[in-house]
Formats: sequence, C-alpha cells, structure tokens
Amino acid sequence: MIDGREDQAAGLRRLFRQTPPAVVAFYATGRYRANNAVLAAHRIAAQRQRVLLLDEATGKEALGGALGLAPGPDLLQMLDGHMTLARLLQPVPGLFGRVPAAAAALALPLLDDARRACLVQALRVLHSHAGFVLIHAGCDSAKDPSPFVLAAPQRLLVAEASASGATDAYRAIKQLAAAGAGSLHVAVTRARGIADARNFFTSLQVLVRQHVGIPLIWLGEVERDDLAAGLTRMPSTSSAREAGASFLHRLAAAPPWREAGASG
Repeated sequence: MIDGREDQAAGLRRLFRQTPPAVVAFYATGRYRANNAVLAAHRIAAQRQRVLLLDEATGKEALGGALGLAPGPDLLQMLDGHMTLARLLQPVPGLFGRVPAAAAALALPLLDDARRACLVQALRVLHSHAGFVLIHAGCDSAKDPSPFVLAAPQRLLVAEASASGATDAYRAIKQLAAAGAGSLHVAVTRARGIADARNFFTSLQVLVRQHVGIPLIWLGEVERDDLAAGLTRMPSTSSAREAGASFLHRLAAAPPWREAGASG
C-alpha cells in the first residue's frame, strides 16, 4: 500500500530500482462488460501479483460498481495540490487497486507542460508499486482512443462468447483499426469450454481479416489460461522493460496535435 507520507521523489527512486510494470490497455465486450473486465484483471493478478487498474471508462462500463467501490476521486485531481496518492488509490482485494482516470484521460491533451508532468509523475509513483498496469477503456470509446490507450505498448480485447460479445468485439476492433491501432490480443470469456472459445476466436479472426485487416493474437480463455504470460512474452528481457517504460515516456511527450495547432 502507498504510504500517504511518502513523497513522489521517493516513489521515483523506487521505480528506477525495479523493472517497470507491463502496461496493457484493454476493452471488454458483451452483456457483462464490467464483470468480464474485472474477471480478467483478477485472473492476471492471480498469475502476476500487484495489478493496478487505471479505469477511464464511464457509466455502466466503469469498474467501480463491479468491484463494489464507491465513486472516488479522479487522477486529474492530483493537479489541485491537495490529493495524495494514498487517497486516490482505491484498494481492491486480490489486486493492487483501482484509480479512476476518465477525467485525466480526457484532459491530458489539453494540459500545459507543467501539469502534464505532474500527472505523469503521479503515474510513475503508482507504477513503482505495481507489477502489471491495466488501462480499462469503455468499449464505446474505441472510435476515439485516449492518450492512455494510444500510449500503451499492448492492447487486449476481452471478448464475451455471445452474440452481443461478438458484435461489440468486431465494432471495437474496426474502430481501433481506424484510429491507427495495430495488432490486438484477444482473450475469450464465458465460453462453454476451450473448443467453444477457440471457435469464437477463429470466427472473429476470419471476419476481421476479411473486412478490417489488422492481426488478432489468440491469448487464451480467461477462466483457464495464463493471460499474464502471454502478455509479457517479449523477444527479450530488455525489450519488455523498454515496452513498460515507453508508456510514461509517450505520455510525457508534447502531444503532436498541439504543435500542429500552434504552427497554424
């Protein structure tokens, strides 16, 4: 747990003493989107402890209700100078915790350099306590991915094996592809078994290959497979570290659209 008395410099020092966490942006589909997302997070936590949920979804897709949490302060409130990380983090049994971040994701492109640096520094401290950071985005927001989603080195789709899950999954994949996303990992949940999960993925893969063109990577069945191992399987240890650290570096960089607007 984060000590409320700990200053951010101490958190930064801890960060640089350890391997950065894996960072994955993910969407969940189907009738039980929030519950499917929570299930995937708990499965990853069981395989790799200390999972931080950075939750930018809103409404019914936000994870607070599925986790039994009251509405909490948003990451953006770090900028008022009164919010500590200890108050910001919502502890969750089995996970490191959840941080609401819908307002922060929306505001990040509009922040000046100092405020953006403050927000990124807060994320650095949170990351120093986590082994895995899952950025949860609402499926309906896939057409306009946030800076958090675009900065993440990997993206995961948790697809419910149902008609609505397939429809949601195809729509989200198509929208992410139009927004410039590359390959996507797919984990299937609520299937009748591994064969059903595989068949669901294969059907989705064929449809996406024909009409969208981005590659889908089979990650497994949420209830049975080691999702964390698949998400952290990198060509080398150094590349895994670089991928985890790149998320914060990208967020810290000046948004390219600001430069374009200033020059116009």
